[in-house]
Amino acid sequence: MSATVSVIIPVLNEEAIIETTVVRAGAIADEVIVVDGGSTDRTLELLRPLDCTTISGPRGRGQQIYAGSKIAKGAILLFLHADTWLPVQAKSQILDCWDATSSSEKPYFCGCFEQRIEDARLIYRWLEKGNLWRARYQRLPYGDQGVFVSRELYDAVEGMPQIPLMEDFEFARLISKRGKMKILPGPIHVSARRWEKVGPIRQTIRNWTLALRYRLGAKPESLLSKY
Repeated sequence: MSATVSVIIPVLNEEAIIETTVVRAGAIADEVIVVDGGSTDRTLELLRPLDCTTISGPRGRGQQIYAGSKIAKGAILLFLHADTWLPVQAKSQILDCWDATSSSEKPYFCGCFEQRIEDARLIYRWLEKGNLWRARYQRLPYGDQGVFVSRELYDAVEGMPQIPLMEDFEFARLISKRGKMKILPGPIHVSARRWEKVGPIRQTIRNWTLALRYRLGAKPESLLSKY
């Protein structure tokens, strides 16, 4: 019997996309948990009729994911940003990979997906390749690559780090020390909205700078204002 999949989505003021996000997540999950970080728009109102569990948590992706994981029932936890979505075949990709994993390796099961950034410009194809390279060779997928993990491994690393920034970087570092990172074809579709705010090159340089400063010992709190 294949494992069950819980999708956990941290949100904050996502009224424009939350309905579509949850419906798409429901197509690949046995349960969808949405963790609101204090939305002041119509996000919570729009969530009420949807087929998901909605809870509130302290603001911050790491803290919100941590809160959602405490009530998740799935053997596999999949973390999605509100502006990302996976095609329906992603669930069979995860479960086929799970079924092909030996019993002794299941407690170390983890991975992510290849990306498709929703913009036709060539620079985004290069970003996708760079992100894939980082996930494959550095074993450091970021949150917008749809990280998934077995419940056992999640608990073994004491859950998603509850830090205000770089939680996905730190979590990937923790799980990749114990498990072999599997990269599934997906693709996970990612909105380009974050890059569009300041431009893809400037945003990418900003991301690299934050990651480097974090590696060199900067505290997440000090990096937050630069994000």
